[in-house]
Amino acid sequence: MALVAAAPLPALADDAGGAPIKVAFIDQLSGPLANVGELFQANLKFALDDANAGGGVLGRKYELLSYDDKLSAQDALTALQSAIDAGARAVFTGGSGSAVVSALVEAAGKHNERNPEHRILIINYASIDPDLTGARCSFWHFATEANTAMKMRALADFTRGQKDIHKVYLINQDYAHGRMWAALGQQMIATARPDVQFVGATLHPLGKVKDFAPYAGKAKASGADTVVTGNWGQDLNLLIKAAGEIGYDARYLNHSGGGAPGTVQAIAQARMGRLTWVAEALPNSDDPVLAPLAARVRQTPAGEYFAPRVLVSVQLLSEAIRRAGSDDPTKVAFALEGLRYASPLGEVMMRKSDHQLLLPQVVSTVVPVDGKTVKVGAEGTQYGFRQDSVTPARALDLPSACRMRRPAAG
Repeated sequence: MALVAAAPLPALADDAGGAPIKVAFIDQLSGPLANVGELFQANLKFALDDANAGGGVLGRKYELLSYDDKLSAQDALTALQSAIDAGARAVFTGGSGSAVVSALVEAAGKHNERNPEHRILIINYASIDPDLTGARCSFWHFATEANTAMKMRALADFTRGQKDIHKVYLINQDYAHGRMWAALGQQMIATARPDVQFVGATLHPLGKVKDFAPYAGKAKASGADTVVTGNWGQDLNLLIKAAGEIGYDARYLNHSGGGAPGTVQAIAQARMGRLTWVAEALPNSDDPVLAPLAARVRQTPAGEYFAPRVLVSVQLLSEAIRRAGSDDPTKVAFALEGLRYASPLGEVMMRKSDHQLLLPQVVSTVVPVDGKTVKVGAEGTQYGFRQDSVTPARALDLPSACRMRRPAAG
């Protein structure tokens, strides 16, 4: 669905006299993966409320508009048009995957070219397809989550010291990101551990498989001790459950599963399997900056599922608006480029070349609480997160294929 030119909207002037700065949330709020979208929505609302409690930005408060994309690019584009019509200056999105985000970025680019007075930014906090900041990069898109290549680099570095990894099987969702996770896993792990054997691979439909026993069975039969999977949400939890039911005690190398609902419970119920994943911070840590924020998030609908990068996304937007002296999306985009910011995660930097945020990545494994390396359980279980390694942001400054076209400044 192509966006059509909207009826003229009243522009928000730089001195809009306290008028709210409207931002939109577009993600899945219904269907089998709705809980993922709901948690991102709760984290975003927390971040915006936090900004508003501090006086907002330029003397103005944020106003959140929420839309359900139903895990569909078509519905996401309808939502984008509604957000534009309502006067939104930026869209926060990403949890529905690369197909939805790609459609939004392309549509926003076309709209912005045709409607320079009513442009809109796409701030992507979850879709990690490297092409979004690579071959298909856009001036109007900013990624605040580490991409697939960055996350796999952190995991591959981790595997160097894991001598119990000998044979690897790949189980992934059959869409752009799933195929990318499998390809990068094979490439980067083979480079880090040339002694490892890759013994099989399979793809499955996204969000539609109810019984993963056939997939887990193939991996077990191959003799693999490790499964590289980009699965998330229900697809990851059901895979872990099926493996446990057939007695398959595998390690899973995953990008973000430990931060989604039900995954720790799946490991605890299976009583076997180790989920090793990567995120911008260690959940339930005693970090003096992050721990108080996580405690506040627990009082919101997000509960224990704190996604610090969503908070950082709002902070970056606010800082760019301050520096631009305006909420005009073009001026804000230029202010975001190359922006270095002292965030709760430490200093982060929005790379000018491709609009990829450089932020640290923490590798952790879901294991039983032992009172030493893991002191707190998650999801009401006696399983929590053991920190295994940290890859600093500077080590994830990987090459990009982006050749960005920029509008005239001003």
